[in-house]
Amino acid sequence: MGSKDADPSLGYLTRKDTEVKLPRPTRVKNKTPAPIQITAEQILREARERQEAEIRPPKQKITDSTELADYRLRKRKEFEDLIRRVRWNTGVWIKYAKWEESQKDFNRARSVWERALEVDYRNHTLWLKYAEVEMKNKFINHARNVWDRAVTLLPRVDQLWYKYIHMEEMLGNVAGARQIFERWMHWMPDQQGWLSYIKFELRYNEVERGRQIYERFVQCHPKVSTWIKYAKFEMKMGEVDRARNVYERAVEKLADDEEAEQLFVAFAEFEERCKETERARCIYKFALDHIPKGRAEDLYRKFVAFEKQYGDREGIEDAIVGKRRFQYEDEVGKNPMNYDIWFDYIRLEESVGNKARVREVYERAIANVPPAEEKRYWQRYIYLWINYALYEELDAGDMERTRDVYHECLKLIPHKKFSFAKIWLLAAQFEIRQLNLNGARQILGNAIGKAPKDKIFKKYIEIELHLGNIDRCRKLYEKYLEWSPENCYAWSKYAELEKSLDENERARAIFELAIAQPALDMPELLWKAYIDFEISQGEYERTRALYERLLDRTKHLKVWISYAKFEGSATGEDGGNPDMLEDDFQEHLYEQKKQCIQRARRVFEKAINYYRTSAPELKEERAMLLEEWLNMESSFGELGDVSLVQAKLPKKLKKRRQTQSDDGLSAGYEEYIDYLFPEESQTTNLKILEAAYKWKKQKIVSDDE
Repeated sequence: MGSKDADPSLGYLTRKDTEVKLPRPTRVKNKTPAPIQITAEQILREARERQEAEIRPPKQKITDSTELADYRLRKRKEFEDLIRRVRWNTGVWIKYAKWEESQKDFNRARSVWERALEVDYRNHTLWLKYAEVEMKNKFINHARNVWDRAVTLLPRVDQLWYKYIHMEEMLGNVAGARQIFERWMHWMPDQQGWLSYIKFELRYNEVERGRQIYERFVQCHPKVSTWIKYAKFEMKMGEVDRARNVYERAVEKLADDEEAEQLFVAFAEFEERCKETERARCIYKFALDHIPKGRAEDLYRKFVAFEKQYGDREGIEDAIVGKRRFQYEDEVGKNPMNYDIWFDYIRLEESVGNKARVREVYERAIANVPPAEEKRYWQRYIYLWINYALYEELDAGDMERTRDVYHECLKLIPHKKFSFAKIWLLAAQFEIRQLNLNGARQILGNAIGKAPKDKIFKKYIEIELHLGNIDRCRKLYEKYLEWSPENCYAWSKYAELEKSLDENERARAIFELAIAQPALDMPELLWKAYIDFEISQGEYERTRALYERLLDRTKHLKVWISYAKFEGSATGEDGGNPDMLEDDFQEHLYEQKKQCIQRARRVFEKAINYYRTSAPELKEERAMLLEEWLNMESSFGELGDVSLVQAKLPKKLKKRRQTQSDDGLSAGYEEYIDYLFPEESQTTNLKILEAAYKWKKQKIVSDDE
């Protein structure tokens, strides 16, 4: 009976029996370095020395012909069996053929090679090794036969041609090698094949033949690199004229090629080496005009370097400008609506000073009209026209062209949708500089008719005012106000004009018309101007009436304060008799000052009463009004009575109130300043007494029950 812990799956062994017991790791107690140290090199050398020698088969020595025949039969049988198994394996065929060669049985070796080629004649390695065997054993005709068959069957394998030609050349058969090259060239090989043929001819000093091959070469491969090689060949032979002729023919045929840049650079460098700097410069410029800008970066760099070496200051600057011009042309070609690039491009051309080019760039720039009739798209574009006009006037000095530029620009802008006051004004100012007032008036008149704007009216009125044409100014102001009746600036300026002409009644009538308008953009400025006008005229009663009319419209704090300050300062209303004595005059002024203070107090009291009864929620404004009143009383000196105001001043209370967020939820509390006026504190006390009395009454009733 086995143990009950035995497991059948483990062959009735216990798990303890099957556990792998690993040796306990040795604990190193002494960790100090050993006195004799061993290097890694010593360990490796010792391992090498202890290595056992590999087992090699014994060398077999053949002593007679019978044994040799048996050996050959056995080896051939092995190779044949191997070939039957792996017929497609070229390595087996090569080993078999080489073994036959080692036995000096060349016929059998050739038989093996031929059988291998029947299996895979497309494998050029077989042809190469077959031919090398024939060559090594000096079977020249056999080798020729192999090479001939190889290049006939595989004409696109360059290595076969090279080996064949090399063999003939080594044998000194130059004519045969040339004939093989000609056969090869009929297949139009790549550039290296043609160059090998040319080098072959040059090795035997056949320069003319090499030239003829180059001619065929550039016809077979019409590329920039082949023409450059041809030209360099002629240059090497010392034929400068022939080399130039090659470059010229190449330019005629390949000027539009993608690699034309390399051709032009090589041509220019050739002329540079020949000391023909003008020719080289012309080539660079011709290339820069004909090659697309995106492919001419290297050309520009070479041109700049050329100009720095051979050119004068103007030539260098022209080259640098040309490079920047190329960059700008590239950028405007990508995005013609990028007006900032056009501005930079124009600035570059203006710095050069070529008027024809500047005008050409301006014309190209303004031809890029914004696609949408929206003002935001035109705001940068319109400055192209402005700069063009200023250039023609200031730099070119051509006034007729300037006038034409302004005229074309104004004709182009869609004035029914939007307009530019700047263009109208610049055109008019130009005509004024040309002493053509009628032309300027016509332009500004057209502007008012087609696209009236504040700037145009203001500038037109300013021009006519400088010229002293008051009637024209009045007509313009009337047009201005017909177009924009709510414009307080226009009303006040019109009245100011009449005031400057001492036409006070006209000015007053204009102000009356202005404040009677149903809608005004800034009515407070207009009222202030009207009030200041009446004060300047000394019409205090009219001023009071104006303040009262203004208070009927608005009860704004600033109006009350302004009214009160006016009353406090209106001391010149009755100047008194100039013949009265000094003391009487001082007494008169004193009385007048007291009246002013009384009137100012009445205004303040009226304002306080309004805020207390009609607008009790405007506590801050009421407090500010009392502060102003207190300051005014203080400024009056001994005539003022500060106690009048102090009794009405409120107490400042700091309170808290709940705030809400945008979604209506509570967002905490915030502190604010509240004002408690004297009458409010009395009413608060009364409310407390009323509440106490009510509570007592209810208590008595409940006790009786």
